[in-house]
Amino acid sequence: MTDVAASAPVDELALATQQALGAGGALAAHEAGFVEREVQQALAHAVAHALQTQGTLVAEAGTGVGKTFAYLVPLLLSQRRALVSTATKSLQDQLFLRDLPRLCDALKMPTRLALLKGRSSYLCLHRLQQARSAQTFPDRFTLRALARIEQWAPATQSGDLAEIEGLDDRSPVIPLVTSTRDNCLGSDCPEHRACHVMKARREAVAADVVVVNHHLFFADLVLRESGVAELLPTVDAAVFDEAHQLIETGVQFLGLQLTSGQLIDFARDLLGAGMSQARGLRPWSELAAGCETAARDLRLAGAGPLRDLRGVIKLRWDERAGRPEFDAALQRLSQRLDDVVEALTDLLPAAPDFARLSERARSLGVLATQFAQAADDERVRWIDVGPRELRLVDSPLDIRALLGEQRGAAARSWIFTSATLGDDDGLSWFCEAAALEDADKLRVGSPFDYEGHARLWVPPDLPRPNDASHPAAVGALAARLAASLNGRTFVLTTTLRALAPIAQALRDEATRLDQPLQVLVQGSEPRRTLLQRFLARPGSVLVGSQSFWEGIDVPGDALQCVVIDKLPFPPPNDPLVQARVRRLQARGRDPFNDYFVAEAAVSLKQGAGRLIRHEDDRGLLVVCDVRMRTMNYGRRLRRALPPMGVLDDEASAIAWLSALALDHR
Repeated sequence: MTDVAASAPVDELALATQQALGAGGALAAHEAGFVEREVQQALAHAVAHALQTQGTLVAEAGTGVGKTFAYLVPLLLSQRRALVSTATKSLQDQLFLRDLPRLCDALKMPTRLALLKGRSSYLCLHRLQQARSAQTFPDRFTLRALARIEQWAPATQSGDLAEIEGLDDRSPVIPLVTSTRDNCLGSDCPEHRACHVMKARREAVAADVVVVNHHLFFADLVLRESGVAELLPTVDAAVFDEAHQLIETGVQFLGLQLTSGQLIDFARDLLGAGMSQARGLRPWSELAAGCETAARDLRLAGAGPLRDLRGVIKLRWDERAGRPEFDAALQRLSQRLDDVVEALTDLLPAAPDFARLSERARSLGVLATQFAQAADDERVRWIDVGPRELRLVDSPLDIRALLGEQRGAAARSWIFTSATLGDDDGLSWFCEAAALEDADKLRVGSPFDYEGHARLWVPPDLPRPNDASHPAAVGALAARLAASLNGRTFVLTTTLRALAPIAQALRDEATRLDQPLQVLVQGSEPRRTLLQRFLARPGSVLVGSQSFWEGIDVPGDALQCVVIDKLPFPPPNDPLVQARVRRLQARGRDPFNDYFVAEAAVSLKQGAGRLIRHEDDRGLLVVCDVRMRTMNYGRRLRRALPPMGVLDDEASAIAWLSALALDHR
């Protein structure tokens, strides 16, 4: 593959970038401990070339490359107006509050920065006033959280709820004090001039560099609601960090969704507005109860015989659609929404809330009608059933059309980067799904000494992954490994249902070994709390599923063993997976090699990436799936991982960990 950095001509921006990231450059003078890295320079050079030529670059950069500085330094030096998108709101905050200000200081660049999040991140002053007058709350914790928000509200400049220390993203108070596209009153709102969302958008329009997240980027391109759609045509460069998450995020937002949560929120807003602004003029309680009951009936019909769910289960559309109870539930929902539209007709001039509620009722009714009709052949439908919510989803299979349209709309630079974008030089896993086959590609490996500092072990004697005894065997093995290391272990599972049996077997084996291991399990507490407890108490083992495979940074010797229960192939019964398989088959391609193995390689790299986060880190990666030894595709998956030394048996694994434990002491 052509090395973009080597082939690109040296230009003024590339030279300035090289000097800034060099041993005697601005970063070395400003940042204690900064060292020049050849791989970082290579990536930064390729980014500079894409900026100079208005080109498109897809770049995979291994752990330790310093990819954030590698794209931000040339971006700032270019003085181009730019949009930077990353995967999560916490990563947004890191870029905006830490990385960008540090670099602006080091480079002496007076760059105007702005942070733009979705509506649910900002306090809505109008909704806060409504929440104050609410008569009931889900529990006393919600009432306490509301009191904290009321104390904070007068002093905040941004209105960003992330400023409130300890406020859980899942808190039920957040929907009460934030707006949505559905319930925002826009210019009719009495607090419009002081609106935090509008202020954030004004700052974004005036900024040189605007930091957003992938969810906001796609949601806005579809809904044209938060300002990104107006902002994108004005920028010279669009940079996507953690780009491996773009595909699934984009598919989620390009699809149509109708959820029971949407409907229940609508019913509650209808009741609140009706009782406060037109009490007695309509049977508000009956209208709201009708919508809420229809939503709950739809959830029951969608769930069918499923009960006591711990996580979200995807059902094929044909598993429910066509059944009398499901079709009847959709029809009842449409009727209840029609009743609301009729009841609001004569009240629209009375208050902006009623006009907005009428629009919401019509939009929800249109969705209900669409889902009652046959699906488009080029899309896929499914039903997500969770413990409290049902989602009806109608989605495209990838983001090719949207990204192709955006790239063709105007000449600008497009830069996509991540630690995992595929397992081949063409980065085809990502590029095919994003219509980026024509982009320049670059892969730079990690500068870390994996061969010296890390080991890979695939146990040869465990039960096969589909064997009922496999989770217990994984848990017992994890306990023996963690015992030799005094904890400091992650166990990553490919499914939620594996969490409990693995955790229980781990506890049982630790008890048998008389080892006081603290076993922390995903779902028992918020993710942040589990990580804090893991770091605070030696002797801990954390058992987590998908949300712990990436975005977790535990450098140093606090984490020195990562156990993966099985190869992370996509679930074959997932409706979206099945639709993608059918499309590959129709094109004469091999779905297993071109899709399943490619997906597993990317996910495996993400999980393995939790182990070595710093150049001095040392550790052991254990993949408890004998197929990595016995199947031909196992070699491909091993090649996708960093070049670790390979161990042959449990004795060697325990000896390696015991040596790490001695160094730790």
